[in-house]
Amino acid sequence: MRFSPKSILTLVVLAVLLIVFFFSCTRIDAGHEGIRVKQYGTDKGVQDVSLVTGRVWYNPFTENIYEFPIFVQTADYDPFTVNAKDGSVFHVDPTISFRVIAGKSPEIFRKYRKGIEEITRTTLYNYVKDAFRIQFNRYTTDSMISNREGFENAVQKQLSDELVKEGFTLEQLTSGLQYPESITQAIDQKNSAVQQAIRAENELRVTEANAKKLIVQAEAEAKANSLRQQSLTPLLIQQQFIEKWDGKTPLYGAAPVMFKNVP
Repeated sequence: MRFSPKSILTLVVLAVLLIVFFFSCTRIDAGHEGIRVKQYGTDKGVQDVSLVTGRVWYNPFTENIYEFPIFVQTADYDPFTVNAKDGSVFHVDPTISFRVIAGKSPEIFRKYRKGIEEITRTTLYNYVKDAFRIQFNRYTTDSMISNREGFENAVQKQLSDELVKEGFTLEQLTSGLQYPESITQAIDQKNSAVQQAIRAENELRVTEANAKKLIVQAEAEAKANSLRQQSLTPLLIQQQFIEKWDGKTPLYGAAPVMFKNVP
């Protein structure tokens, strides 16, 4: 069976239309926002309307569809160093949890022209480092260590305020803050000295308790001896002698004296 040129052209057009139809529909996954980007024409750029989740029809020749997740995401960044106000070097190993504010994905893409992965890896990382750098410039080493909670709250607030302007909500920030080696050693030495002082104080209390116990025992013994001495009358001594004598006369030596004058 032979096809005429017109039939062949018709088949080609149908094939093209089928391909266009197949590739011009996509589905936005749950937990994502879809944005339509025009590549050509006077309307080139991101449209103001965010696409809802579900099936989306578009022209694959002139438009692209991007998906931005709006669920909470976590980014564990590489460690970096920051200087305190007095020059001490601290190590920071931050982790943040964040999400894209619903409806803000078109604005984010319009500004950065990047996907969420690259924005997280570069732009958000820079905001994290800036927040730590600015806050560290306001704290000396001593003030930061003595008020670490206040310092980390200040970092989190600054980062949260900056990210909201960019269309993100900061859920949580973990600093992973590490003190300089010299500060760590000083803290360890201080803690060791405190522990030794506590141990010495406890030992002193035990010694004092034992000494008091011996004093009480000695006083009780002395009091008992005093009572015994007071109770040893001449009559009592003679009575005890009689009670303990077995009534036998010694076989040698001087004759026993039954009663002895007790002065």
